[in-house]
Amino acid sequence: MNIVSVLQVIWSLSALGLVIFVLLHSPKGDGIGGIGGQAQLFTSTKSAETTLNRITWGLAIVFIGLTVILSAGWLTPKL
Repeated sequence: MNIVSVLQVIWSLSALGLVIFVLLHSPKGDGIGGIGGQAQLFTSTKSAETTLNRITWGLAIVFIGLTVILSAGWLTPKL
């Protein structure tokens, strides 16, 4: 198993994790509650939401970085 295969596995896992963590986020829109002004009642960011944001950003950086590295072909041997 070479380095490209290992990076492809990490890239796939980061893509799957990114999808899961984005779906775990709570919606930020006001929805119907914005009509009566009730949406601003619970706007404090909790530590769970902060941790979820950090994990999501970390996975996004890993995914984009590996996408650039793998698509550029920097790790394949030149013939």
